[in-house]
Amino acid sequence: MQMGQIGSAGERGLQSEYGTEDRAAKFYSDQMLDHLNPTMIEFVGRQEIAFIATADASGECDNSLRAGTPGFMHVIDSKTLAYPEYRGNGVMASLGNIRENPHVGIILVDFVQDLIGLHVNGSARIVEDPVLRSEIADLPADHTNGRIPERWVVVDVEEAYIHCRKHIPRMAPVPRHREWGTDDVKRKGGDYFDAKATPRHDTDGELSEEPATAELTQTISPGFSVVPAGTSGN
Repeated sequence: MQMGQIGSAGERGLQSEYGTEDRAAKFYSDQMLDHLNPTMIEFVGRQEIAFIATADASGECDNSLRAGTPGFMHVIDSKTLAYPEYRGNGVMASLGNIRENPHVGIILVDFVQDLIGLHVNGSARIVEDPVLRSEIADLPADHTNGRIPERWVVVDVEEAYIHCRKHIPRMAPVPRHREWGTDDVKRKGGDYFDAKATPRHDTDGELSEEPATAELTQTISPGFSVVPAGTSGN
């Protein structure tokens, strides 16, 4: 994205190619902010889940779920929010990506009440819990089941905009005991996808479809080569 210009060169190129420039310009002018307005701040404060997209220095992507009680995604001010990182599986894929590449994309979706979503894009940094707590007086101290964050991801907001409701399904929350922070393998889902008994690499090709042709690969991502993805995790 060029400084002062909304949208990437790629999306603007496609808008020109497919004739959607007027529609895109209206969306940019009507819906895209460089901060969180009061309505957005209230929305963030009542969400219980967020989807976090990151990429490493070479562009390899990861998308991960974060969850907590309402308010776990803490708005520091209209240009800054933070979310906690707890003890997990030790992989730290999202945090590792952020260390290499600070750009993050967050989407919060209300599946229950208003059926609407909010995109927040920005630049992230990792801050240890005691450090951030010393700087932010109202940082949440009461966490589910007594969990204390090990560290926080602090995001400087660069874009905030709506995700339309037309394809968001309505879901009804039901009572459920959540095993927050458990190390119990069964309660965490165990080996649900039978990965432990599956070879890491499909060397004989029996488990996969035919590879994409060179022409298709070039069409999908010109200028990029296909390489094995890195380790994925929390």
